Amino acid sequence: MTAISPLQSIHKKGLFGDHQKKNNNEILTISELKNLSIIQIVKYKNSKSILESIDGLEPSLQNLKVSANEDTRVLWNAPNTWLIVSKKENIIKEINEKFSNESFAVTDISHSRAIIQIKGPCAKEVLKKGCPLNFNEFKENDCAGSTFHGINFIVDCVDSKGAMFNLLTLRSFGESLYHHITDASLEYGYS
Repeated sequence: MTAISPLQSIHKKGLFGDHQKKNNNEILTISELKNLSIIQIVKYKNSKSILESIDGLEPSLQNLKVSANEDTRVLWNAPNTWLIVSKKENIIKEINEKFSNESFAVTDISHSRAIIQIKGPCAKEVLKKGCPLNFNEFKENDCAGSTFHGINFIVDCVDSKGAMFNLLTLRSFGESLYHHITDASLEYGYS
């Protein structure tokens, strides 16, 4: 899984925006999540197969929900479609053993996505600036596909206070989304 990350040339470390006279827990943290496996599973329309657990997680049949443990997140993406985001390098092997080619399309899309994580007390406010979703209703383990300033992305609410989000977008849009997110974060300060 070693590759050039989508944001390698633009993600900078440091303090930016209105960070003066603020504690570290009062400013946003924006980072790129790297070296993750991202697998898409699609159940064929005529498939009679039953969904198996993935890393001990049952894929959600309820729309816009996520099943999660410490290493893996299983995002409902569309009817009969899930995205698996995992730190485990061997997750693709486990998935291929459980999901047959006759019933499921399993695709490794790890190198075609960028994941930006934004966390902090104003993370929702930043996302509200460019996305039409109602983030006041977002709770832990909710996810949705939407746009941010015209860029398609999937937003995944990671923590219970709604202060940490993973933003998944196509690799080719990663830099643009990163610039929009960091620009929207300047008034709050970020590192």
